[in-house]
Amino acid sequence: MKRLVNPSVTREVIDRFSFHFKKQLGQNFLIDANILGKIVEAADLSKEDGALEIGPGIGTLTQALAEHAGVVVAVEKDDRLIPILAETLRECPNVWVHHADVLETDLHRLFADRFAGRKVSVVANLPYYVTTPIVMKLLEERLPLNSVVVMVQREVAERMAASPGGKDYGALSIAVQYFTEPQIVCRVPKTAFMPQPNVESIVIKLKIREQAAVAVQDEKIFFKLVRAGFAQRRKTLLNNLQYNLHLPGGKAMVLQLLEGSGVDPNRRAETLSIEEFARLADGIARFL
Repeated sequence: MKRLVNPSVTREVIDRFSFHFKKQLGQNFLIDANILGKIVEAADLSKEDGALEIGPGIGTLTQALAEHAGVVVAVEKDDRLIPILAETLRECPNVWVHHADVLETDLHRLFADRFAGRKVSVVANLPYYVTTPIVMKLLEERLPLNSVVVMVQREVAERMAASPGGKDYGALSIAVQYFTEPQIVCRVPKTAFMPQPNVESIVIKLKIREQAAVAVQDEKIFFKLVRAGFAQRRKTLLNNLQYNLHLPGGKAMVLQLLEGSGVDPNRRAETLSIEEFARLADGIARFL
């Protein structure tokens, strides 16, 4: 089996199947063996583990995952790639290609059918235009995951891993860090892809927490509060929460809740830690 990280092999496969890249599907195939090795190493897979790949392309990363994991499930949306994967993965008996849109897939059913109780890691070069919806689906559904190791746009990775007080810290930072411990694995040059993307990339590992980063009385209220707090970054918490939380007591109640939680109403959301958001959310939960 020829390794697809060889650019000439990748080009030969693409030409033989008359495949044309679609920008709207975010198709940029990895052709750098060094980056491929770092992704697989970060996933820390064994033959007792399972790997879920989203958007396998022509199977470059899939081939490497098949050498390290016991079972690999590759979810591919593009009809045109299914016959290509059938050829490039024909010598990988532990790989199963699931032809579907991952955002419309019942992942709990898929895990039960294909992984049979194995520890599972998601390992993927995600289409950048749907990175956040995919990552949040994986986390919010509380799948039996060890980690999520994904290639994403640099700015998205930096927001996921950001600390309070910086320009990158926002609702995505809190959502990801509530469920996981993020770690930047490596930066990826544009030359690692075919075709080369217009953006810089980063491989990030999201280690799934056994318990959420903070305990909250009501998760829905917690995340609603976070979204409201960051609705307009330049506004104070008092203004954002007053106009976006729609509490029955209006501004007076928001002011009471902030002061009761020890949070200065004139602070901006980007300065609050996840613990402070949790404390404030629990204060709101007592009134609703």
